[in-house]
Amino acid sequence: MMQKIFRCVFIFISLGFVNISCGQNSVLHSSPDSLSTLEVCPQKDIFDVLTKEKLHAPEIPSRKVRAIILPLIAYSPATGVQLGAGSALSWSIGHNPLTKLSAGSVQLLWTTERQIISYVRTNMFFNENKWFLQTDWRLYLFRLPTYGLGTGPEDNIPGIPEDQNTPGSPVSYEGGKFPMKYNWIKIHNILFMEVGSHFYGGLGYHLDHYYDIVDIELNLDSTTKIITPHYAYSMLHGFNASTYTTSGISLNFAYDTRDNIINAYKGVYINASYLYNFTILGSNRSGSRLWTEFRTYVGLSRRVPRNLLAFRVFGSFKISGELPYLNLMSNGFDQVNSSGRGYTQGRWRGEDFVYGETEYRFPISYCSGIVGGVLFANVTTASNRDMHVPLFGYLKPGCGFGLRIMVGKYDRTNILIDFGIGEMSQGLYLQAQEVY
Repeated sequence: MMQKIFRCVFIFISLGFVNISCGQNSVLHSSPDSLSTLEVCPQKDIFDVLTKEKLHAPEIPSRKVRAIILPLIAYSPATGVQLGAGSALSWSIGHNPLTKLSAGSVQLLWTTERQIISYVRTNMFFNENKWFLQTDWRLYLFRLPTYGLGTGPEDNIPGIPEDQNTPGSPVSYEGGKFPMKYNWIKIHNILFMEVGSHFYGGLGYHLDHYYDIVDIELNLDSTTKIITPHYAYSMLHGFNASTYTTSGISLNFAYDTRDNIINAYKGVYINASYLYNFTILGSNRSGSRLWTEFRTYVGLSRRVPRNLLAFRVFGSFKISGELPYLNLMSNGFDQVNSSGRGYTQGRWRGEDFVYGETEYRFPISYCSGIVGGVLFANVTTASNRDMHVPLFGYLKPGCGFGLRIMVGKYDRTNILIDFGIGEMSQGLYLQAQEVY
C-alpha cells in the first residue's frame, strides 16, 4: 500500500511541478502589456468558440433558467460506456440580487452493462437565502458487483445463522467481486431554514427502496455452498436478501460561504446530518446513521481565481440499529457520485466510512479560461464490524489527473474528463459539473 501512496504522491507532485513551471515560464517571458491583458481577460466558454458570439457580463438575470443540454457518451469502470442525455441547470429564484444561484442536474443513461440510470438532483435557494431545498431523486435498474465490507482483508466473510446452513456442509467463499442485479428507488428531500448568517438548520425525509436483488453467484445447494457477502450480511442482520426498504427522518445542519455551489473558487461548506429510519414509516428495521462533511477552497492567485486548492472530507457512521447492505455508504454513491476516483463504483463499502480528497485546479488556456486541468489525490477507509475490521485500520489511496472544459461561463459549469489510479485499479471518468 505504501508503494501505491508514494506513486500517487510522485504523480501529484511531478505534474504539479510541470504545470507551475510552465505557468512561471509564460509569465517570465511576457511583457507588462501582456500581463495586464491577462488580468482583464474575461472568462469564455466553449460556445464562444463555436458561435463567435460577443461576451456578455457573467450575470444570470433574475428568474432566468440556463440549461446546458448535451447528448452524453461517457464511461466509468462500474457502468461501461454510457449513452443518453443530460442537462446541467442553473437559475435564480426571485428578484433579490443577494439570493444565491440555484443549480440542478438531470440525466437519463443506458449503459453497455445493461443498466438504466436516471436522476434529478437540485439545490435551490429561495428569496434572500432564507430557505434552501436539497433534493436527490433516482431510479436505477442496476448491475454492479460487490466486494464485501471494509477496506481490510478480503479472504473471509462472517458465517450465517445455523438455520440458513446445513450442518457439516462446506461453504465456499473467495475474495473478489460478486456480480449483483438490483433496482433502486431513491427519494431524498431536505428543507433548510436560515438560522444565522450562512447557517442553516433543516428537516429531511429519506426513502430508499431496493428490490429484485439477485446475487448472481449465490448457491445454497446442500453439497457446495457459495455464500456472497451481501447474502451473509442480510442473514446476520435480519434482512430479506431480495428486497428491503429504509424510510426515515433527518435532522440537518449546514454552514455555507461558497461563492458558487456549482464550481466554487472560495469559501467553506460544512454539513452534518443525523438520519433515523423508522419501521412505522416503512423501514424493514430501525436504525440510524450520522453524516458529516467538510469542504474548503483556497485560492493560490488573486489574478487567476481558477488557480486553487480544493479539499473535501466526509464520513458516514452507523450509530444504532440495523442498516441494509446496499444502504451502507460506499465510494461513488455520494450525492454527485464522484468519490473514489481510481476505483470502480461500490468497490469500498462499510458500516463506517471516511473519505478524504484534495484537488489542485488550474487553467490551461490562461486568457480564455475555457480549458483547465486538475490533479487529485484521495484516500478511503471503511469498517467491517462483523469481521472486526476497524475504521482507519486499512487505507486505500487513489490519485490522477483530468481536464476541465468550460461549457457555461455564467454559472461555471464544466465538462470533466478524469483518469484515476487506485490499488490494482484504474478508471476513466466523464461527467458534468465539479466533483465537489
